[in-house]
Amino acid sequence: MVVCGDDGLAHRLAAELRGVYREQVTLVVPPAGRRVRQPVVGRARAASAALLDMVNAAVNRTGSGDPGGADRELDATEPTEDVLADAGVERATALALVYDDDETNIRAALTARRLNPRLRLVLRLYNRRLGQHIEELLDQSATLATGSGPGAGSGSGAGAGSTTVLSDADTAAPALAATALVGTSKVVETDGLLLRAVERNPPRPGEVADPGLCTLALLSATSNDPAGADGSEESGEHGPQLLPDAAAVEAATGRGTVALEHVSYSGPPLPAGRAGVPAFGELFSRRLRWSLAGLAACVVALAVALMVATGDHPLHATYVTLLDLFSINEPAHNKDTGRQILQLLSGFVGLLLLPVLLAAVLEALGTFRSASALRKPPRGLGGHVVLLGLGKIGTRVLTRLREMDIPVVCVEADPEARGMATARRLRVPVVLGDVTQEGVLEAAKIHRAHSLLALTSVDTTNLEAVLYARSVRSRLRVVLRLYDDDFATAVYRTLRAAHPGALTRSRSVTHLAAPSFAGAMMGRQILGAIPVERRVLLFAAVEVAGHPQLEGKTVGEAFRAGAWRVLALEVSDGGRGEGGAPERARESRLVWELPDTYVLRGSDRVVLAATRRGLAELLGRRARQRTDV
Repeated sequence: MVVCGDDGLAHRLAAELRGVYREQVTLVVPPAGRRVRQPVVGRARAASAALLDMVNAAVNRTGSGDPGGADRELDATEPTEDVLADAGVERATALALVYDDDETNIRAALTARRLNPRLRLVLRLYNRRLGQHIEELLDQSATLATGSGPGAGSGSGAGAGSTTVLSDADTAAPALAATALVGTSKVVETDGLLLRAVERNPPRPGEVADPGLCTLALLSATSNDPAGADGSEESGEHGPQLLPDAAAVEAATGRGTVALEHVSYSGPPLPAGRAGVPAFGELFSRRLRWSLAGLAACVVALAVALMVATGDHPLHATYVTLLDLFSINEPAHNKDTGRQILQLLSGFVGLLLLPVLLAAVLEALGTFRSASALRKPPRGLGGHVVLLGLGKIGTRVLTRLREMDIPVVCVEADPEARGMATARRLRVPVVLGDVTQEGVLEAAKIHRAHSLLALTSVDTTNLEAVLYARSVRSRLRVVLRLYDDDFATAVYRTLRAAHPGALTRSRSVTHLAAPSFAGAMMGRQILGAIPVERRVLLFAAVEVAGHPQLEGKTVGEAFRAGAWRVLALEVSDGGRGEGGAPERARESRLVWELPDTYVLRGSDRVVLAATRRGLAELLGRRARQRTDV
C-alpha cells in the first residue's frame, strides 16, 4: 500500500492500514517541518493559552496515538513520476492520494495509472461532480490497458484497476451535523438511505429498551472512564462495547445503548429555479407595510366621509376621493364647507402617499437586487445552530443541516470562502467577521443558540470561540473540529471537566475519514462511519461471494459479536427467494430486519456494521509475513 498526502489524513490512513489491516505501507509526505502554533489573540487569550498548556501536557502524557505508522516513509514535495516510482507504485496493490489540493491528486492519479494499470486508486477530491468524471476516466484507462474491466476477477468489492473517489468532508459531515443537533445521535447517509444511531439512557427496572433495528453498542459503564481513555479502544472492559450479542445486552444493567434507526428524509427540497425570487412578504419592510396600511385606511375613511356628506354612491365617492388624492379633480370652491375640507384632507394624504410609494418602489428594487446577497440573522431567532467556518467541512455540514430543515447562522471571516455561494443559494444568514473579534458571535445570536459548531481550520480559533460561547451560555452544546485525534481527546476531557453540566464533543476529521479511505484501499465500499464515544463503527456494502464467514450461513450464524453484523440485504422489488427474502435484480432496494434463518448466498450483497478490526478480518487478507534477514 502506498499513501501520499500532505496533512494528518495521510498519517492516520497509513497507521490504519498498518495497525488494523496489517498491511505493508509506504508513506509519501512533504519534508518534515514543525508548524508553529498560531498565537491566540482576542478576548479569550489567557483562557485559551491556559487550556492549550493543559492540552499539550495531556497529549504528551498520552503519546502520539500512532498505532504503527508506516514501514517506509519518503520525503517529497509533490508526487511526481520519479517519486511514485521510488515508492514502488508499479508493484503496489493500492495507492491513496489524499493531498488537500484536488489538482495534485488528479495529476498524480493519471501518472500512477500509466505506471500501473492494475493499481487500485483511492482519491481524495472535494469536487464531487469532477470526481465522478475522473473515476470513469481512470476506470476506462485501466480497462483499455488491461483488456478487462476494473476489478475483474477480484471477487467482491472494488478490485485491481478500480478507482474510488472519496471526500473527507462528506465522510465527516454527517457525524458533525448530528452531534450538533442532538448531541448523542449519529447519522450515516448513502444513496438516499438515512441511518440514525441514537444513544439511549439505561432502562428503568422492569422496562425493556427499544432496540430499534438492532443494538449497535453498549456505552461506557461510567460517565468518567476509569481507564482514562474516554471510550477509546484502550478503555478496557469498562469502555464501550461495539456490536454486542443479545446476552450481553440483557446482562448490561445500568449502561446506555446505541440503537440503529432507519429514518426517511423529512427536510425541505433545496431551492430550485426560483431560489433568487423573494416572497411577496419580503419585498417591503414591516415599517413600510404599516405605513401603506395606514394610508389605505385614511383613503377609506375619506371615501366614507364623502359618501355621508354628499349622499353619493360608495363607488362614486371612492372615485372622487382618489381624484382629490392625486390632485387631478376640480377645486371645490363652489361646494359646501364640508366638501372643501374633505378635498383639502385628501390632498394632504396624497402628499404623504407620494414618498411612501417611492419608498416602496426603491425598497422592492433593493430586495430583488439583494436576493442573491447574504442574509442577516433575523430578529428573535433562537434555537438555531451557529456554524463557524465555511470551508470544505463547514460547507458539507451546512448542506446536511439545511436538508434536515435546521435553522443555521454561519460565521465566516473570508467573504470569498468556498461555502459562501452555498450559503447564498440556501438563503442562510451569514455574519462576516473574525470570531475572535468583539461582537461577531453576538451578531450570530449565540446567547439564544441551540448549539455551536466550530469548524474552522485553526485549532486556536475553534477553542477561543468555544470558550467565549461557554462564558455567554454555560450549558451551550458545543462541537469543535480539531486537527489531531489525540489533541481532540485531550480537549474533550479538559472541557468536560470544566463544564460538567454541558455537552461537549471534540471531533477529528481525520479520525472519522480514515476508516473509509482504508476500506476503499482494501477494495470495499465503506458507506459511512459513526463515532461511538472515542471509537468508530463502520458501515460497509459487501458481496457475500468469497467470504466464508458469510457465504452459506444464516444471518444469525454470520453475526460475530464485537466484529461484524449483517444489517440489510440488497434485493429486487419482485420475487422471493429461499428463506422468504426477495431475489436480486437490476433495480434493487435494501430490506431490513432480515430473519436470522435466512441463508446468505454468494450472489447476495449485504450491508453490515463492523468494527475496524472486524472489517479487516472479514476482508480476508492475510497478515504480511516478516522476513528476518
